[in-house]
Amino acid sequence: NHGIRTTERILRNVLSASGPTDQPIHPFIQTMRILGTTILLWMATATVGFRAPGASSPSASRMKKGTKSRRYATTLEPPTKVNGDATKEAVGWDCDDEANCVQVDPCNEESCRTSLDVRIHGEWYDLSGWRKAHPAGEHWIDYYDGRDATEVMDGFHSAKGRMMYKRLPKSSTEVASQLEQTTQPDTSIQVAFRKLRQELEDEGWWERDILHESKLIGIWISLVVGAAATAHTAPPLAAFLLSLAFTNGGWLGHDYVHGVDEFADKFRPFGAVCVGLAATWWSDKHNKHHALTNEMGVDEDISTDPFLYQWPPAPENDSPLRKIQHLIFYIPFSMLFAVWRVDTLTVAVDAIEKKRPDAKNELYQLLGHYFVLFTVFPPNVWVPAIFLSGLMSALIVTPTHQSEELFEDYQPDWVTAQFQSTRNAVMTNPFSEWLWGGMQYQLEHHLFPSMPRSKYPALRERLIKFAEETGVAGGYRESGEFEILKMNWDLYKKVAEADPIPGSPATKGREGQQGAIRTTQSPANQMAAKKARSKMTV
Repeated sequence: NHGIRTTERILRNVLSASGPTDQPIHPFIQTMRILGTTILLWMATATVGFRAPGASSPSASRMKKGTKSRRYATTLEPPTKVNGDATKEAVGWDCDDEANCVQVDPCNEESCRTSLDVRIHGEWYDLSGWRKAHPAGEHWIDYYDGRDATEVMDGFHSAKGRMMYKRLPKSSTEVASQLEQTTQPDTSIQVAFRKLRQELEDEGWWERDILHESKLIGIWISLVVGAAATAHTAPPLAAFLLSLAFTNGGWLGHDYVHGVDEFADKFRPFGAVCVGLAATWWSDKHNKHHALTNEMGVDEDISTDPFLYQWPPAPENDSPLRKIQHLIFYIPFSMLFAVWRVDTLTVAVDAIEKKRPDAKNELYQLLGHYFVLFTVFPPNVWVPAIFLSGLMSALIVTPTHQSEELFEDYQPDWVTAQFQSTRNAVMTNPFSEWLWGGMQYQLEHHLFPSMPRSKYPALRERLIKFAEETGVAGGYRESGEFEILKMNWDLYKKVAEADPIPGSPATKGREGQQGAIRTTQSPANQMAAKKARSKMTV
């Protein structure tokens, strides 16, 4: 609470000093101020430890052994092995964030998870002791309890993280046998996709083009400098340039949070420092969208009610605004960036309370961003820039998914689900090609989120060929940039004119989240629930 009050005082002081004065600061001094402040902030944050899901940060490697909290857990039928080595006694597991697991006394079923088994590359692993140590949170592992997570494991993790899971305890033979009976076998499309991914890795498609990255960062710097230089002499122009900087910076931060290479590691704070969007919030929200794209009640990107609906809701979840959503869509669209900023700050405070990795550093980065923003730019520049950037960003991120298939249930074939829920946008000019920030290659990005976006244009032909050879339903989908926007507007209009449907899936998930995981309904959870019910009956 003291920290929050101090932050509020700082922001109030900055705001009171950032308004127009009788003698505006010379644009050159404004430019030098922002460049100097940005460099200082970058020096302070560039060395912050990076933690991708499944990987560990430098700060983690410095943890003293023996200081981690004990996390007791058992399995459905507790296996007994240490990092894959079997013993005979039933035990629980305690794992650290390096995936090193030790045997501990099993807990009772009322105080912890008693079943948590996930299949990765055909092998079942007992993750009951690892869930609390998972850097991206336990909800990810919970959702894949009794399911296959191969594509998610490969797509979101570094090479180190993809080796770490192999050290985790394997599920017992009995549990693995039970789960294989209720888990869908790998499809031919999944098998072919894993082969394609290995080929691309062998060919070096994850090698980052530093010259391309330097060009993109240089454009962002130019926009910020231009906005600062015109902030007091031409506020409308400054607001436009700053909105472009916010949008472009958002895509850059998005790239570096997804990235798993050394360059992306170092630039992971870019979103927080330069755009006000922190990596922890973005990972929690956005990776869920990637893993469970267009899954109703889970994917936050399609949870935009009561302002916008992608399908007719149940009467109890309806809103009068739905009937005019196709006429007012630009208003909630404009709010996007502002909402993201508020959500980022909320998650940043929550992350500190939960002692998540690098939480304090992220908050400092956000405070630095707002200090520069409020010091250099007057409100008549940064306020419209935030809303204009929200409009541009929403027009880019919404049409590539919302007009495609929506899923009421979990999709075990992740590859096919990505093809069916994603449509690319074909640009008509170089400015649009830059402005969309790689999101025009939405399918390439969803299938290979950690691949540098500079590779996506060349990857397009490979995916078209893959879809043809494997017979993916719907194939490779793409439309012109204006056609895809019209398709999205048509969807809003169609839903606006529809009647509510009793029993229609809700978009809301866990309390406190716009849309999240309500329940896993996984085979393992169902077995555990059945076991609990039988005990209650007895």
